[in-house]
Amino acid sequence: MFKQATWDVRDTTRVAAFAALIAVLGLPGALPVFGGAVPITLQTLGVMLAGTILGPWRGAAAVLTLEALVLVGLPLLSGGRGGAGVFVGPTAGYLIGWILGAFVTGAIAFSGSARPTWWRTAAACVTGGILVVYAFGIPIQALVTRLPLAETALTSTVFLPGDLVKAVLATAITLTLWRAYPRAFSRRISPTRSRGAGVTR
Repeated sequence: MFKQATWDVRDTTRVAAFAALIAVLGLPGALPVFGGAVPITLQTLGVMLAGTILGPWRGAAAVLTLEALVLVGLPLLSGGRGGAGVFVGPTAGYLIGWILGAFVTGAIAFSGSARPTWWRTAAACVTGGILVVYAFGIPIQALVTRLPLAETALTSTVFLPGDLVKAVLATAITLTLWRAYPRAFSRRISPTRSRGAGVTR
């Protein structure tokens, strides 16, 4: 099982960097789908990466940091959206899902052996970055838009192909970064183990 490690200045820097990364991924803007209330964005890719690289607690903290800045009015969501209004609109459930999704993604990705594997990383991205986010996003979207839950869930399947592509990208980026620079990960390097596999939680 994963274990929360001591928080230090480097962790704070990582959290801030990933909050900024998720914000930057919103710069290309949002792509409305069939005039729907919830657009397609790249920011869920950042949520997945926050979990796979920072782990559960720090990944969730990065998303929470971003959303706190959005809450006070900074236009950091795709399409330049910000303010308290986004937390009561159709996308509110997805924003909640991002926080928990990053946590679940990190919990799965950081479980098992120290070295990330493609199958565990992919499973983490799909479970946390897609299923958990949908589990919160779809019901709250249905509630806000006053549409039947089944209809909302059906129309939301249009997002699934793109989210699966993001999961593949997040997996590839995570494994590539691990090979190139494992110290970017929020894991403790053990001097008694070899480089690349030498981390403990």
